[in-house]
Formats: sequence, structure tokens, C-alpha cells
Amino acid sequence: MKNVTQKLIESHLVDGVMEPGAEIGIRIDQTLTQDATGTMVMLEFEAMGVPRIQTELSAQYVDHNLLQIDFKNADDHIFLRDACRKFGLWYSRPGNGISHPVHMERFGVPGKVLLGSDSHTPSAGALGMLAIGAGGLDVAMAMAGEPFYFKMPEIWGIKLINTLPDWTSAKDVILEMLKRHGVDGGFGRIIEYYGPGVASLSAMDRLVIANMGAELGATTSVFPSDDTVRQFLKSQNRESCWTEIKADEGSPYDLHDEIDLAKIVPLIACPGSPGNVVPVSEVAGKKIYQSYIGSSANPGLRDFAIVALIMEGKTVHTDVSLDINPSTRQVIENLIHGGYMEMLVQTGARIHQAGCNGCIGMGQAPATGKISLRTVPRNFPGRSGTIGDQVYLCSPETAAASALTGVITDPRTLDVPYPRFREPDLLKQNTAMLIAPDTDGMSIDIEKGPNIKPLPDSPPLPDMLEAQVLLKMGDNISTDEIMPAGAHILAFRSNIPEISKYSFSRVDAEFYEKALGLENSGFMVVCGDNYGQGSSREHAVLGPRYLGLKAVIAKSFARIHWQNLVNFGILPLSFANPEDYESVESGDVLSLPSLRDTLPLSGTLVIDNTSRGTSFEVKHTLSCRQVEMILAGGQIAYIKNKYQK
Repeated sequence: MKNVTQKLIESHLVDGVMEPGAEIGIRIDQTLTQDATGTMVMLEFEAMGVPRIQTELSAQYVDHNLLQIDFKNADDHIFLRDACRKFGLWYSRPGNGISHPVHMERFGVPGKVLLGSDSHTPSAGALGMLAIGAGGLDVAMAMAGEPFYFKMPEIWGIKLINTLPDWTSAKDVILEMLKRHGVDGGFGRIIEYYGPGVASLSAMDRLVIANMGAELGATTSVFPSDDTVRQFLKSQNRESCWTEIKADEGSPYDLHDEIDLAKIVPLIACPGSPGNVVPVSEVAGKKIYQSYIGSSANPGLRDFAIVALIMEGKTVHTDVSLDINPSTRQVIENLIHGGYMEMLVQTGARIHQAGCNGCIGMGQAPATGKISLRTVPRNFPGRSGTIGDQVYLCSPETAAASALTGVITDPRTLDVPYPRFREPDLLKQNTAMLIAPDTDGMSIDIEKGPNIKPLPDSPPLPDMLEAQVLLKMGDNISTDEIMPAGAHILAFRSNIPEISKYSFSRVDAEFYEKALGLENSGFMVVCGDNYGQGSSREHAVLGPRYLGLKAVIAKSFARIHWQNLVNFGILPLSFANPEDYESVESGDVLSLPSLRDTLPLSGTLVIDNTSRGTSFEVKHTLSCRQVEMILAGGQIAYIKNKYQK
């Protein structure tokens, strides 16, 4: 007997055994890249010298850096278009929409394995796919035909029973998971949803839940491919892609939990963390400035239509900006066709182009000290583009109710009947903004603007690693704090020397100057639990690496960031005794002697704190393959050495 996850992994397993904690390699069918990460993926793929992608399908989306305030983003869009034509990828043009819902609409296939250079790639688990977020270099390797290696997770079965009550929706389900288990509760696990309650959730409802499984730290989230998935694919004119994939009766799970959907109440994540969840009723009455609808976390037609129906014939509160962030061009066309867009416009809503936009600080930043309610997946400090922001995460129902009243409002208290929305059997489709790859890209020359720089080299690991601790941080440091997003900074995503200047700038505004002061000696950073949570952006590794980061010592790491560190030759070490975290301070000089000899032999190393005359033990969980990568200076150097041999 096998569950859905086991079936998906087993059918793609090329290396290793399916035992939790063991390294396995799986074959990748599809890849997904977006423009904030895809520029590096294309530069990495080009550096490998592979003429064409080796996957069944790869797609490049332009959804993050849509603001063209100068030449940089526009140049990168042209670069990505040319690279897609040359290497054989589909290209989704600017304005076509957010990668995850577009991929669901056009390319998602039950039973396939998708690897994406975006941490919310697990969204496609809604279709019965195994969809995993990874660093760009791992995706480039998959495009070249290499397996994807990761540690076999535990499989966490979440049984859903009954159905959701009025004024709640799928966002409240995933917020319930975060309320129970926090932002690291899914670490080392794949979440699989099963049980009779699953049938009551549409395919796009399931996307909402699978998308924000990333905020739990899970490797991915998986749903069965059932009749609901078949109906979704039928509405997209792709029913022929459907395959039924269900867990066998009585199939085992490593861990268990159960959610009674009938007991779900409207929930909200308070500022600072997606795990800071309380019932909406506990914070009701707080004055708001903004109500923001859309993003990869609530991208379905239903998520916009329900807002239009709640607000039909009414006007947004005088003090509130209602920002509508359409997820895809197809959603826009269907909102227009169903009359919902007119309803939204009449309420006084502000309509933006289809893309990620304000979710990653690309516009729609809230006013100073004001509350913004958002249906986005993350509310890390400053991510909205406003320092000291107060971003709350909530459902479309809560966002709509609050937009009407001007304060955080439990939607159950509105004196209106709950509106019913039924998804059309066949949706309007327009694929004109999706460009198919050229059949022969050999003659294509890739145009590179002046902001596109070559990938910097990563030298091999030295035998003696001695460096200063340049920064000590606490728990749950996100990639947005290591390398901020936003319109100005992400414009340098293809220019590592320039983007490196913003490394750790939200933690220490003088970090860049301090790193320069160390010249060629390099440095380390020390941090608490769950270091590197959030985005898959490898710039959070590449920027510090360029400045001289040699090793990170943490209590624990987020999965994707840990892998990105390894990929680029930075040593990720964990305190063997978490209490030793207190014995290290910024400015201490730490030493690891005979590293090239000891690293392959033991998972435990001794670090000498030469500043204090003390020592402490650290451990690593690198596989033999990853040790070789670290010694070589990263995965690119490792692959080059491998092929040369």
C-alpha cells in the first residue's frame, strides 16, 4: 500500500532509497523559472554548454520584475526571451501572470515532477504533482538532464473531514496549519492531504493550501488527482492530461494530523511572520489603510469574484485603498466576461497588472505605520516595501469585509448573506502571451544588456578556514532580510557585484562596508533556528558569497537556503550543542584547521574560537556527493571537474 507521495517519488527515483533522511535523486519532468531567479538560471545553464533543455517541458515566466523604471528589467526580459528561444523553453511574457497559476492552467499534469526556482512551486501539488522549490542552480542542472538530489522527507498525512462553513475559505485552512505548527513545523516533511474533506475543495482551493505549505517549511504539499482535478483540467481544455492518482486504502504515513473543516473560523496572521496566527475576532476593530487581493497564494477566479460579490453595489471605505492584483491574464478575461471586473471597478478598487507586484514590494507599498491586509503568502518585516510595515495575511472574505468597514472585520459579522460563486464549466482562454520555443535555437544570439554580468567564480574550500564572525543573528532570519527584494534591488538580479551591496542590509545597514574592510580574509555569520526561511532566491547566497562569506553556523537551516549554500561552496554547519550559540559573538575569530581532510571523514567538526581561547563542536549533514561539491567550490566547479574526468 502506498500513499500519493510514495507513488510519485517511486516512479521517478533514479538514486537512493526512500527512507527518511537518506539522500535520493529523482528524475525531473518539468521546470519552472521566474524572472527574479531565472536570469541566473539561464546564465548557469549557458555556462554548462548544454545546447538544449533535456526535460519534457520547461517554462520561463516574467512575473516579478514588471516595473520598468529604467532599462534593467526590460533588458532582462529580452535576455530571457532570447534564452528561451535558444535553449527550448516556453516563455510567458510580462503581464501574462504569476508563474504558479499560469503553470496550473496550461502545463500542470498529474503524476509529473516539477522543479522550480521559486519557493512556492509546491502550488502545483494541487494537481497531484510532486512540485518542489529549489535554488536556481538545481533547476539549471535539471534542465540539463541531471537528477535532483534531496533528503527523503517524512510524509505527513493531514486528514480533512467535513466541509468549510460560510465566510471561510482555503486560506483559513492553511492558516490553521500555521497556527498549529508554526513556520518550521513542516521542515523535513512532505505534507499530503487526504480524507473525505478533500473533495469539497476545488483545484484552486488546493493551490492556496499547497502554496503556503512553503511557509511551514515543508519540502512540498501533495493532493490526490481525483475527479475535481479532472474537472479543472476540463475547464482548461486539457482533460486528456488527467490521470487518477489516489492513496491506497489504509496507506501509511510517518506522521498524522486531522482538520475538521467544519470547525474552521476566519483566521489572520499578524505582522512579522506567517506563523503568528490568531482568529480575526481577536484583532477586529483595528483601523486599516489597505486591503490587497491577489498573489500566488490566492490566485483563483473565485478569490476575486467572491470579493466582487461581497462588495457589489457598495463603495470601499473612504480611508482604504483596495488593491486588486490579478493573478493571470486569463483570470482578468474571465472576471470581465462574468461581470466581476465591473463590480470591482465600481467599488473604487485600484486594478493592477497581472503579476507578483506588491507581494514582493514591487509597488502598492503601504503607508508609514498603517495596517495592510493582504491575501499574499508572506509578511516578513519590510517585504511590502515599507520599513516597519504592519502586514496581516488573511482570506479574500476577511479582506473584502474589512475594505468595506475600514477596520479589521470578522466577515461573519457583515449584515449580508454569504455570496455563492460557481466556477464556469469552461473558462475563457487566451494563450497569445505564451511563446512556444523555437524548434531549432542554434542560430539564436542571446542579447545581453549592460546590467547582465557573468557568474562570479567560487574558489575551492581551503584546508585552513579561519575567519571573523561578521554578524550574529537570531531565529527565523528570512531571505528577505539576507537579500531584500523590491523594485530597486531585484533589478540587479543578473549583476552579482552590484546586488551584493545590499547583503544583510536590513539586519546591519553597514554590513557591506564591514565586509569590504576584511579584504580577502572572508567572514562567517552565526544565527539561530530556521536560518534562510522564505524565498528560493539564490542571490541571498550569491551576494554574501561574493563579499567573502565562507561558512554559516546556525542552530538549524531552512531547506532551500541550506541547499543553496552547498551549491555555491559555502559550508553550512549546525551547533552540536545549541547552547554554544551563546558562546560566540560578532567579532570573534573562528578557526577550522585541516578542513579538507576532516570534512569527508566525519559529520562532527571542532571549531576553535581563537578570540576567547575556547572551542565547540559543530555538525554537518552533507552527503558524500555534497562534500565533494563543497571541496570543489560549489556545484558548477564540481560538475566541470566531473566531466573533465
